[in-house]
Amino acid sequence: MRVTKKNLFDNVQNELATVSKAFAHPARIAIVQHLLKTNACINGDLVAELGLAQATISQHLRELKDVGIIQGSIEGTSVSYCINPLRWEEIRNMLNQLFDQFTSCGDNCC
Repeated sequence: MRVTKKNLFDNVQNELATVSKAFAHPARIAIVQHLLKTNACINGDLVAELGLAQATISQHLRELKDVGIIQGSIEGTSVSYCINPLRWEEIRNMLNQLFDQFTSCGDNCC
């Protein structure tokens, strides 16, 4: 059994790890890129766009939705997804804060 020690890390570190895990599959990156490119709610075209089985895409959509990167609505048998703009901005801010901590060490790097 794997024991996690999330309590050793602060909320931002744990949240970044969770979000990063959602981005850690190329299919999920492709889904996000498609949603960003279309800039609209999409539903059935992901199967044709990615060439993956519907069940596989559904699993990846669930992973992205669980961390709030995408949001969806159900109308009858149709499910539409789009980028969650508020969550996207939160994630962008967390990543920017992380990346902004780096200062070049010039020639003194290891």
